[in-house]
Amino acid sequence: MSFYELFELNHAALAPWRAFADATRAAFQSPGNPFAETPFGRSVLAAADLFERTTRRYGKPAFGLVNTEVDGQTVDVTEEIVWQSPFCSLLHFHRELPAGRAADPKLLLVAPMSGHHATLLRGTVEALLPGHDVYVTDWADARNVSAAAGRFDLDGYIDAVTAMIRAIGPGAHVMAVCQPSVPVLAAVSLMSEDGDAALPASMTLIGGPVDTRVAPTEINRLAKGYGIDWFRENAVMTVPATCPGGGRVVYPGFMQLSGFLGMHLDRHVKAYGEMFAHLVQGDGESVEKHREFYDEFLAVMDLTAEFYLQTIETVFIEHLLPRGLMTHRGRPIRPEAISGTALFTIEGERDDISAPGQTEAAHALCSSLPATMRDRYLQPGVGHYGVFNGSRYREEIVPRIAAFVRRHEPAEKPGRRGGAKRTKADPR
Repeated sequence: MSFYELFELNHAALAPWRAFADATRAAFQSPGNPFAETPFGRSVLAAADLFERTTRRYGKPAFGLVNTEVDGQTVDVTEEIVWQSPFCSLLHFHRELPAGRAADPKLLLVAPMSGHHATLLRGTVEALLPGHDVYVTDWADARNVSAAAGRFDLDGYIDAVTAMIRAIGPGAHVMAVCQPSVPVLAAVSLMSEDGDAALPASMTLIGGPVDTRVAPTEINRLAKGYGIDWFRENAVMTVPATCPGGGRVVYPGFMQLSGFLGMHLDRHVKAYGEMFAHLVQGDGESVEKHREFYDEFLAVMDLTAEFYLQTIETVFIEHLLPRGLMTHRGRPIRPEAISGTALFTIEGERDDISAPGQTEAAHALCSSLPATMRDRYLQPGVGHYGVFNGSRYREEIVPRIAAFVRRHEPAEKPGRRGGAKRTKADPR
């Protein structure tokens, strides 16, 4: 029996206990239970709730963004798929704007494919919606993609990003959060060299590992220390036949989650201890904030093994992009070819995943860009997640992104009102 199958079996074995925890919660929440509002009853309820939450499988959350405020008015937002392949859907957050109102810049937000769903960027999207026409890459969970759909590696990721930029149309802006900084930079490099008509007007890279030789973090040192053979032998597994993607070789989401939790295990243990205390005390607001964060944080997805291994080797072990050795299907990636796409890099002062300097390294690679088409910003006092979520992101980073995007909007805006059209599934 494989480790993945053992994980699935263990999850199934806990199902009766989760059902018992649910029954216990229902019993101790009942107004007819004389122990319901006693310290003993609240302790039992808290324990049952904690057990159920720490043993469940968290499904993909919904964005749930149904409205936003534009020009001081609340407008409806509709989520629609405008491009699709077996491994990704391009979501458009269509805003019902007043007739005749000038269109906002089209912005493609490239979500990381690093274990969490694109909904991890819900706050990122929400803060951008008032002033931008937002599109988001919604990467598929590899355990749900049939093996018949074929491979999906880093080269395929670059192809997908390029296809989605073209689907949105000329003059758009692209913004990469963390991991996609490298493939987005590669895609724009290739499009620039080809003189592609859909070349983005600007490119914003946030907390990305462009050059992990700069201020190496624990993650960087781990990848370099183990080497690609260790990851190939220990980190990838075959999806069980009971899943839609049965037979596909993946880097499982539960492995990634173990890494996330292990980095700051003391913080997570403390957070769950505090949640237990809040449940006993009846502090519903604090409990709800905890639940919202962990509902998102604990919802993970599998990555195709070929994408995971190629990314580890290319970005974290061999540093091929900053060394000028990265290729796409045998073709060299030349960031120096970028001359018409403005570049903005954003980093967090306390980022322990992509340390300050790793993203800014993109400026040296894009050597053909004039100073007027560059900007860089280091956000004080925030870690990795703080550069794309939270109050400082909303209040200090988003206004800078908006100003940069507006400054580099094309004078002519072809197809601005229509946006990308819905398409059938990409046959690749």
